[in-house]
Amino acid sequence: MAKYNVNLKINNIPITVEEGTTVLEAARKLNFRIPTLCQHPDLCVAGNCRVCVVEQKGAKTLVASCAMPVSEGMEIFTNSEKVRTARKHIIELLLSEHNTECTSCYKNGKCELQSLANEYLVNEKDFIKLVYDKKYTIDDFSPSIIKDDSKCIRCQRCVRTCTSMQYVSALAVAYKGEHQKISTFFEKPMNSVVCTNCGQCVNRCPTGALVEKNYIDQVWDAINDPEVHVVCQTAPAVRVGLGEDLGLTPGNRVTGKMVAALKRLGFDSVLDTDFTADLTILEEGTELLTRLKKALVEKDETIALPMMTSCSPGWIKFIEHKFSNLLPNLSTCKSPQQMFGALAKTFYAQKKGWRADKVVSVSIMPCTAKKYEANRPEMRDSGFKDVDYVLTTRELAMMIRQAGINFDELPEEKYDSIMGTSSGAAVIFGATGGVMEAALRTAYEIVTGREVPFKNLDIIPVRGFDGIKETTIKLENCKPEWGFLEGAELKCAIAHGLANANKLMSAVANGTVSYHFIEIMACPGGCLGGGGQPIPTNEEIRRKRMEAIYEEDANMPIRKSHENPEILQLYEEFLGKPNSHKAHELLHTHYTKRKRY
Repeated sequence: MAKYNVNLKINNIPITVEEGTTVLEAARKLNFRIPTLCQHPDLCVAGNCRVCVVEQKGAKTLVASCAMPVSEGMEIFTNSEKVRTARKHIIELLLSEHNTECTSCYKNGKCELQSLANEYLVNEKDFIKLVYDKKYTIDDFSPSIIKDDSKCIRCQRCVRTCTSMQYVSALAVAYKGEHQKISTFFEKPMNSVVCTNCGQCVNRCPTGALVEKNYIDQVWDAINDPEVHVVCQTAPAVRVGLGEDLGLTPGNRVTGKMVAALKRLGFDSVLDTDFTADLTILEEGTELLTRLKKALVEKDETIALPMMTSCSPGWIKFIEHKFSNLLPNLSTCKSPQQMFGALAKTFYAQKKGWRADKVVSVSIMPCTAKKYEANRPEMRDSGFKDVDYVLTTRELAMMIRQAGINFDELPEEKYDSIMGTSSGAAVIFGATGGVMEAALRTAYEIVTGREVPFKNLDIIPVRGFDGIKETTIKLENCKPEWGFLEGAELKCAIAHGLANANKLMSAVANGTVSYHFIEIMACPGGCLGGGGQPIPTNEEIRRKRMEAIYEEDANMPIRKSHENPEILQLYEEFLGKPNSHKAHELLHTHYTKRKRY
């Protein structure tokens, strides 16, 4: 249905916009900034905080611009004395119940409430300070997320994120009036409920009420310990996000500068998670083809299809809680992070002549759920905790600032050798559809002996921000050993964001769809939109990061995982072949059925 145009004035300036546009959006088109706290471009309208109030000519009260649609002939004033006074009082009221020990807050300097308080010269003298009368609690039991009620302004961004975007509902609004709070099921700790540790709530919290649990001090201690060798791995999405936290615009690829910074921080070996992303493709691809052979040739009815990727720890915990009957469908492969950790303390330590107990494995991830994953009891197949510490992209940026490194002036440097070489297929793991594309590049070539039939290896149907994507690749002129797949159509699906994952899994469980292979990432856009990436985030920023990831892939000398020479060396010297007994000991795992509540 066609929309009609609406004419109005904002601060006496005429503007014409489409019907349905909010006053907030219309004001932005005229470059008038209206402050907000509960509003976020990724979330539905709430109108909770009222900081965005404006004056409408003829109206008895101020209106919330984020929730008010424009109307014909409307006259709006965004900066009248009445508006400024109201906003200041609203901010003061929020601060009266807020722990304002800002200098010791993790979000100091990046808190939206703090910024508004500075902007409106709030001195907190007009209202009684109620913080000390409240029985605030701090939940730091989760290995991934800290929840501090004393800093919560009840904007409910986290609730809308967890409920609508991620379909988890680990957080909800409890009680009413002055007793209202953001809580969990029966007020249990975050690590005891259905929280997937994805960190999307952290990325949208305007204050320090929800932050990642940081391990910066522990990593500094390890770096400064002469008795240990600290090995660092960096995820593919970090290189397209890190620059944002260090003053660069979104979409900058900073791979070489990031490596240089890590070496200057004092890490003994700077290596690439992309190496084990390539390894994942060999292991996961072999597992998929093996399952297809058993199902199609051997008629083994116990084989679970479709097979689903297991790279995203937020998605893994989601399926453990909500679709535990489909756990057999998950690939048994560990994530690239955990494969790397296991190899760092076995293969890599042996190659370098180090004792495994003297190797400290640190990973830099775009993801808070990776902190949880590293602490899973299953992730100790090296004989030790495979990954000792996980830092987010934001934590790495903080360490770089702490070290006084001028990031923009750093030279481009390369990863160290052995577990530092990777392909373009590994880089695109950072974007939704990337694991699928990387797997298809390899699996199709293994089966047919030819490259995938897409220009420049770019499998366009699996790319983009559609919530659920599908593609089918027909296998023709197969190698003799794969003749049983001749003429078969490999049906694939991709979902990102757990709300989309829920839709897809419900369809799979109900039998209304049929696929062979499914990729799911917990976060919007995939890892590039992870809960540990720089704040703020929105679709435009995530799109720029995605473009940067594909640009990095296009410029890589190797673009297929099975052509990575260091992967071939790893199999020759240590693992034998994909899905070997040794590979299963170190690189594969199992998953756990969990309660739904």
